[in-house]
Amino acid sequence: MKKNVILMTMLLICVLLGGCGNKNDAQKNNVSESDLPDGMYTMEITFEGGSGKSKILSPATVTITDKQMTATVQWNSPNYDYMIVNGEKLFPINTEGDSVFEIPVLKLDEPMEIIGDTVAMGNPHEIEYTITFHSNTADQYEAAGDELVYERSMELQYAENFTVDYYEGGYVLLTTTMDNTQLLVVPEDKEAPKNLDEKVKVLKRPVKDIYLVASSAMDMFSALEGLDTITFSGQKEDDWYIESAREEMRKGNILYAGKYNKPDYELIVSNHCTLAIENMMISHAPEVVEKLESFGISVLTEYSSYESHPLGRVEWVKFYGALIGKEEQAEEIFAKQTAILDKVSMAEKTDKTVAFFFVTSNDMIQVRQSSDYVPKMIELAGGTYIFENLGDEDTKRSVMNIQIEEFYSGAKDADFLIYNSSIDGGVSNIKELVDSCGVLEDFKAVQNGNVWCTTNDMYQQSLSIGYLIEDIYAMLRQEERQMHYLYHLD
Repeated sequence: MKKNVILMTMLLICVLLGGCGNKNDAQKNNVSESDLPDGMYTMEITFEGGSGKSKILSPATVTITDKQMTATVQWNSPNYDYMIVNGEKLFPINTEGDSVFEIPVLKLDEPMEIIGDTVAMGNPHEIEYTITFHSNTADQYEAAGDELVYERSMELQYAENFTVDYYEGGYVLLTTTMDNTQLLVVPEDKEAPKNLDEKVKVLKRPVKDIYLVASSAMDMFSALEGLDTITFSGQKEDDWYIESAREEMRKGNILYAGKYNKPDYELIVSNHCTLAIENMMISHAPEVVEKLESFGISVLTEYSSYESHPLGRVEWVKFYGALIGKEEQAEEIFAKQTAILDKVSMAEKTDKTVAFFFVTSNDMIQVRQSSDYVPKMIELAGGTYIFENLGDEDTKRSVMNIQIEEFYSGAKDADFLIYNSSIDGGVSNIKELVDSCGVLEDFKAVQNGNVWCTTNDMYQQSLSIGYLIEDIYAMLRQEERQMHYLYHLD
């Protein structure tokens, strides 16, 4: 009788505590079991905490084995020397580039507490963050398994909107992270994996017969000596400031195939186009994407203009280098621009302020949002963009239009004005600029003669970022030197 009472008491305690019996390791460690099939997935994350400067990039790669989940996460900083997840201290799995960790995924669709230790401020600091893995965004790498064996990922310094992953046998997977478009470049003597996810677009080497609509990419293809991969252009010959592109169009090697919203389908299809590289305007013409894809043409949207760091835009040369198999050339091109930034960054900052603007045809002032890459270039050159908190960073827009009165109030006392001539062809002197907007006459920079103008080709010269930063550096310090993409207005 006494024995039965003891057993019943123990049973009651078990019930009150939530059950009896042995628990598996996952339950002991509060690690959730996944309902997703075993495999490798990309999964969007939400990341919060800290100052907001450092973050874990989204999407992350989640591997599920026997229902247990592990994520490979990459910071946008090389300064994290360990992480603490579920009480366990974890160390980076890489030795170069931004810090990469493998961490257990404790739960899906709920904030998960983590700690990152950063040495960016000199002494180590443990900072608390939360990370949420969103299961409804999970996309499985169907082809990973037996047929594709991961080797490594391309190391990136500034770019956040693409990744490049390398697999055994020469397979290259390129991903644009803003829309998760994936291109698998298959070696010429190999076939695509049989179980490849249908969302992955397949290109065979040599990649050629490209329809290039994103004008910012032409400079990169030219520098990579890859114009022979482009057969179709979204701009006419006279619209190019890149001489090598104009020359190829004069020779008939690159054909005008219509703008983004009205491509010449017959021309494109009859000449075996394989890939269309579009700019963000294509979002206004989804029917074009659908039509191109119905002909078996892969469509890729180019997001270099959405990079927050100026050299993030330049780093897209690595993306195109991987696409056409010229990674070494891409690394050399990128290194030249980073060398310029390293040089100007060593100098002391100035206290000079700069307004970058354009006068529209309807008497509005077009300015850059404070989060745009142009204000960042001004900062890197040693100056300060006059509008500190202009615009909404979440919109991902580069420019916005404001009333003349608002521009007058905010920029009247700017030390320097830079007029963006790439839209209307520019102006030749201060009088011409003041004639287009009379209130400019009262501006400090106009009265002091500190007014500059960009050259018409600035935006097409996407690899010019380092040189333009160097130009702004010289302008701020009033150094007399040969400029690349700025000229002084008398």
